[in-house]
Amino acid sequence: MLKANILDTFFNDHQSRFSEETIRSYRLSLNQFFSFCGKQYDDVKVKDIRAWLASMEERGLKKGTIHIKLSGVKSFYQYCMEENLLKKSPIQTIKTPKKEDVLPYYLNRRQIAQLQELTKNDYQFRPIIETLYSTGVRVSELLHIQLEDIRWETRQIWIREGKGNKERFVLFTHDCAERLKKYLDMRETYSLFLFSNRRGEPLHREFIQKNFRSFSRSLGYKVTPHTLRHTFAAHLAEKNMPQSYIQELLGHVDINSTRNYTRLMEHARKNKYDIYQ
Repeated sequence: MLKANILDTFFNDHQSRFSEETIRSYRLSLNQFFSFCGKQYDDVKVKDIRAWLASMEERGLKKGTIHIKLSGVKSFYQYCMEENLLKKSPIQTIKTPKKEDVLPYYLNRRQIAQLQELTKNDYQFRPIIETLYSTGVRVSELLHIQLEDIRWETRQIWIREGKGNKERFVLFTHDCAERLKKYLDMRETYSLFLFSNRRGEPLHREFIQKNFRSFSRSLGYKVTPHTLRHTFAAHLAEKNMPQSYIQELLGHVDINSTRNYTRLMEHARKNKYDIYQ
């Protein structure tokens, strides 16, 4: 165990700054790092961090994944320096690996139709899939949607606390609205939340992920809640929706995060062009 539960102190002090997803990701990364090196935070050397990075590369982890894990460790040691817990940071000279310049993975319309067909008789997951695809919300945001957040007349959902505690409204389709109403009519348990378990509590993230892994095996290609977020944005980009609109719906603070989907639009156009050549 780390001295004085320093990790708990670190996360408590950043409760308002970090999103729920960031806390989950950073906590996992830091636990993995300290388990790997087997040292107290103030005994860690540069060579320990480099050995950890090398081990992840040897295991075939993608640069983007390594980048995220290292970000958690960097943030922690920056905190240690700010709090005068260390005189020198062991991560100061570590360079963050560049992310691979790859297009976001998304489903084409045929694959979306196959996913919808696969889940057509699942009274709960069919509307979950429709909501993810229609709104582009993150899975963490989906699980916190309450019934009072839904504006049925205008087909809008208020996302109370998105990434970085940013609130926004997202839109959903008429088909999505019909499926949600049917699901709520069939649901036997009363809950404040849109998607809940039998105790009326929000569904657990791992329950969602487990079912999506099952869908992936059945379909023969990868599909995750985040895949549907990418698919939502990519299909809007293909329809020439302005970047700023997509950025607002996704809740991106940085427009550069949204520009990836503009590249997807150009990629899709080229594919269509190649078909007719």
